[in-house]
Amino acid sequence: MYYFAYASNLNRQQMVERAPDSKPRFIATLPNFKLTFTARAGRQGGVASITPHRGEKVLGAVYEISERDLKRLDGYEGYPTVYDRRKVIVWTETNEPVEAITYIKIDQSKEVKPSAEYLAVIQQGYRDWEIV
Repeated sequence: MYYFAYASNLNRQQMVERAPDSKPRFIATLPNFKLTFTARAGRQGGVASITPHRGEKVLGAVYEISERDLKRLDGYEGYPTVYDRRKVIVWTETNEPVEAITYIKIDQSKEVKPSAEYLAVIQQGYRDWEIV
């Protein structure tokens, strides 16, 4: 199955640790969503999520993952209490639609600036994929 990663899960080292069977596949775009940072208990600073927003887009990447990886990601993302797992349609760089699983934070009521350390993990992920 395909998993659409954004923010810190773009970081390839983090994905190796979280989903050992995962295989990086391709860069993708999720249209009509935007990247946000919201509060999460036990964390300093905001954590990433995505919210519907017409005309915006989230750049990310698709990994092929196993059922075992999915269960491990569920644990890291706090599914089903902190993040919900959803099917989305993302678009490849050659403009082909692909169905993938992603995670969206359930409570997004309070935007919070992310910590410098968390941002560094995210920035490394974008560099890993040569998105920036």
